[in-house]
Amino acid sequence: MRDIASRISERLQAISDPGQALLARRFFKTGPGEYAENDHFLGISVPRIRALARNFISANPEDLQPLLKSRWHEERVCCLVIWVAQSRKCQSLDERRNIYDLYFTHLAHINNWDLVDISAPQLVGGYLLETRNPSPLGLLLKSRSLWERRIAIVSTWAWIKSADISLTLRFAQDLIQDREDLIHKATGWMLREAGKVNEAGVLSFIETHGARIPRTMLRYAIERLDEKRRKAILLKTKTAGIVRPPPPCTIL
Repeated sequence: MRDIASRISERLQAISDPGQALLARRFFKTGPGEYAENDHFLGISVPRIRALARNFISANPEDLQPLLKSRWHEERVCCLVIWVAQSRKCQSLDERRNIYDLYFTHLAHINNWDLVDISAPQLVGGYLLETRNPSPLGLLLKSRSLWERRIAIVSTWAWIKSADISLTLRFAQDLIQDREDLIHKATGWMLREAGKVNEAGVLSFIETHGARIPRTMLRYAIERLDEKRRKAILLKTKTAGIVRPPPPCTIL
């Protein structure tokens, strides 16, 4: 009998779509010098991957590791979708720790924004919130890796959901200096989510840091506000010629 990772891979290969794969390569910026250069796609939508993944929730998490090492983007997605579902069903902190450890062993393969966004809030943020230890996120925040920095900020969503926006604001302040647009978008997204819990706190953050906030980050952060307030904030914080230093270069 073939191992479970091979069986899942075969199922995914059977529903691949070359036309959709071409669109995915364009959407995820796989060209020379782009953020997903050399990634490979089967052309399978996330809903179809999730539907397939539901059949394998009972698999041993360790047995799915070959999927996360796959050259195929959708196989990595499928592994993470299963791990997230398994983490939610875990009966003990030790079980969740096992999946968390597997995740950190494979950080090099969690190398696109969608892979981060579907996995980090639960597998990293959820676990660390439960252990009351966000310090690993502080290390990721200083990483040279765009994706590890994105894991750090997106993982703060777990704290937001527990009505604590302080970690998100602290990380957002550090990431104001980041040069990556994908970090600006993720940080603005988390500020927007934080605003659902504590709008005054997020507006105070924007007031304090004003024109230092990258415009993409700011636009994402305030998109829930009515048009009048959005325009007022954008006008008040408008500036030009800001030169930001490169992101931190701490090697984990």
